[in-house]
Amino acid sequence: MSYTLEKFAADIRAALQADEGAAGREAVRKLVERALADADFIAANAPPDADEERNVLYEDPELGFCICAHVYHGEKMGLPHDHGPTWAIYGQAAGETEMTDWRMVTPPAGDQPGKVEQTRSYIMRPGDAHAYAPGDIHAPLRRGPTTLIRIEGKNTDTIERTPLEAV
Repeated sequence: MSYTLEKFAADIRAALQADEGAAGREAVRKLVERALADADFIAANAPPDADEERNVLYEDPELGFCICAHVYHGEKMGLPHDHGPTWAIYGQAAGETEMTDWRMVTPPAGDQPGKVEQTRSYIMRPGDAHAYAPGDIHAPLRRGPTTLIRIEGKNTDTIERTPLEAV
């Protein structure tokens, strides 16, 4: 039987209720890997003909986490960013994402953005899931069509992020 969005959300809720810290996020990361391995789950929740690049599929009314599907039809480069006070787990469903991690060199001050420098790059391939803790800085590069399932600790549409600039 296919993994359903409802079961996925319930499993994430249970993992985060059991541990809201790093161990809970690791349990959620493993759940994302399970969802990525289910072709029916991906087809139902992140179809290649999606109209929007980002679709919030579920937002938990109690814990606030979101399950999002991201469908990119062409190349897309993200700038270095964090997720403010929350965390995110990226799961690669189709295509490849070159992810670059960064570290803060100079924190933001006044109207000046923080300065960051690259620390490493790696390729995320279908089935890969990676957790980013609050404050982790990263930037994705997609050279072609890609599909991701992303879990956010809080809906990032509603939070303020640290302004950053690569040096």
